[in-house]
Amino acid sequence: MSGCCGNDVKFDGASAAYKRALWVVIAINGVMFFVEGSAGFAGQSMALKADALDFAGDTATYAMSLMVIGMAVQWRARAALVKALSLFAMGAGVLGFTAYRVLVLNDPSAEIMGSIAALALLANVVSALILMRFRDGDANVRSVWLCSRNDAIGNAAVIGAAGLVAVTGTPWPDLAVAALMGWLFTSSAWSILRQARAELRAEAVPA
Repeated sequence: MSGCCGNDVKFDGASAAYKRALWVVIAINGVMFFVEGSAGFAGQSMALKADALDFAGDTATYAMSLMVIGMAVQWRARAALVKALSLFAMGAGVLGFTAYRVLVLNDPSAEIMGSIAALALLANVVSALILMRFRDGDANVRSVWLCSRNDAIGNAAVIGAAGLVAVTGTPWPDLAVAALMGWLFTSSAWSILRQARAELRAEAVPA
């Protein structure tokens, strides 16, 4: 963990503790993808579907992070670039689905939204706490932290949207949260992309 807090070399994930943390978080996210995705369709909630997609993306992201640990910085940065592009794609998909729901509105179930989002929030808070001490690493490690942070923010927003859906009797809060999560995906992707490109440029400069 010395590289994680150093000023010159960022933590690259090459520690047994970090690998164990990733395996635990992969399991949590894989289970929640199926749970929340099923609930999203059952409850007609676009926000739950968007968050389930985030769980799927995170599962793939963490698996990719495990694969490139110990490799050269170029490979770790390239893996981060791939993950950034996947986040861009998810953001675009969520925004597209949200636009479709605006045209074909189905009232989401506030009860299902709230209960499943609360479970997802618990899962993501646990994941974020597990990964917190690794959040300041290289682009590959940092992308894992950003995904975990996005999850927690998204779940809290879905819970708020569920309350507003119940109060207003309209699906608009659900759609607004889904759009917010789409923006969150794309902004995080841009952040990861910039750091990964900077690492690739730095590695290309002769010593």
